[in-house]
Amino acid sequence: MTRLFWLFARWPLVALHALGWLGGWAVWLASPTYRRRWAEHTRLAGLRGRERWASVGAAGQQVAELPRLWFGPPVPVGWEGAAHIEAALAQRRGVLFLTPHLGCFEITPRAYAERFGRHGAPITVLYRPSRHAALDALLRPARHGAGLAAAPTTLAGVRQLMQALRRGEAVGLLPDQVPPEGLGVWAPFFGRPAYTMTLAARLAQQPGVQVLLAWGERLPWGRGYVVHVQPWAQVMHEPLAADAVQAAAQINRAMEALIGRCPRQYLWGYARYKAPRPLAPGAA
Repeated sequence: MTRLFWLFARWPLVALHALGWLGGWAVWLASPTYRRRWAEHTRLAGLRGRERWASVGAAGQQVAELPRLWFGPPVPVGWEGAAHIEAALAQRRGVLFLTPHLGCFEITPRAYAERFGRHGAPITVLYRPSRHAALDALLRPARHGAGLAAAPTTLAGVRQLMQALRRGEAVGLLPDQVPPEGLGVWAPFFGRPAYTMTLAARLAQQPGVQVLLAWGERLPWGRGYVVHVQPWAQVMHEPLAADAVQAAAQINRAMEALIGRCPRQYLWGYARYKAPRPLAPGAA
């Protein structure tokens, strides 16, 4: 597996995205469960036509590009809204990035680390270690680097995130990821109850934290990516509620707004409405 990852890491993005597009359709055709989930989720979101069908290939591209991002040479990245990050860091405020499973969500922390993290404001991202020891050993170095650190989904990992915010650094989360049982609340997501993490709201409510919504757009023909950044107030026009259920619903609506900007690049096949798994010993 390691050799395969390093082989694909040398491929140009345009070739990886072409391979990923084929792979996305192959999975869609081969898995009735995946097709049913994709069809139900796109129906709930009101997605139709070309945007809906394009999401099938885009899901495969999201997987195929990972070896290049993790182990290959740098890729072209543009920015829209970087001034919001610069303003928050200038005030020595902690920055919380909320990013859905949209576009290339792996590029956002890496692009931040390259532009800001190397110069004194690193970013820490929350991740769940792989259950496969070999895969986890392969990916662990890829999730750490200059200006970039990873915090596991444990109590120690949550403390690591809070400490980073208190130091005026950045933290990144995928708030549309289903948390373990006991670590979330049921809140609407495209009109259907989805088990939603409360950690994002807890971090956002820490004193002085600037909440920014971000996502990485995948450009066609392997031309790279654009990281889009917007302040919470610019998207939601209301402060985050103190109540956990209300805050989770607000965050879900914010994620819906981002997804609406480029629905063809959202991971509609993700099991967003599944029942939460039991909390593992030592988890956060």
